[in-house]
Amino acid sequence: MADYNAQLRALMQPIGMTSFRALSRAAGVSKWQVELLRTGRVAQMRVEVLLKLGQVLQLSIDQLVERFSGTPIELNGSVVSSTAQLVQNQASDRQSQQSEAALQQSLEQLRQEYQRLQTQLAQQRTTLEQEFQQATLQRLESWLLQFPTAAYAAQQKPELPAIKLLPLMRPIEQLLQSWGIEMLAPVGAELPYNPQEHQLLEGTANPGDLVKVRNPGYRQGDKLLYRAKVSPVQ
Repeated sequence: MADYNAQLRALMQPIGMTSFRALSRAAGVSKWQVELLRTGRVAQMRVEVLLKLGQVLQLSIDQLVERFSGTPIELNGSVVSSTAQLVQNQASDRQSQQSEAALQQSLEQLRQEYQRLQTQLAQQRTTLEQEFQQATLQRLESWLLQFPTAAYAAQQKPELPAIKLLPLMRPIEQLLQSWGIEMLAPVGAELPYNPQEHQLLEGTANPGDLVKVRNPGYRQGDKLLYRAKVSPVQ
């Protein structure tokens, strides 16, 4: 069995290594790997081990192989095979990095798709809420148009039992207020005629003529829901 102890100690001395144990610790390899180097069995060593030892001893793999095997690297089939394996491993590492990058890209796409779906769901929720309000308004249409008139009649004649119905308006008023729905003008109000907001029940009127509200109109924000029904003031 070959003995390369002297050669190895000569390389260790300039870097302050005093023992083979210290070399194995510094390189992060086992004492057995150092033993293989000392006895010239480089062909049995893995390339990554040679890399670690070479970094500590400040030698390339080629130099380690030639110094501790006595065979030029191009003639050492085992080392060439190991080097080829190293290249293959590096290629595999690159593929792994590419796969990881592709995975990160896929995750980013999924995150963006999730955000898009969240936005879409929020928009659908708003649309459904608006559709619900519109359906509710359709159900309340007759009440919206007729009850304020009945309430006005009851206010004009407090002795009538109908005045007892007035408190019933408050919950509905609160519901309409929560939806941003407001009355254009109360029943009995006299105001200039506006064809965009008013509907004549009888007679004729020009824009600006004084009319009296018979049934209230409603708007929601900038959207006109119902025009107020009016009649000309004689």
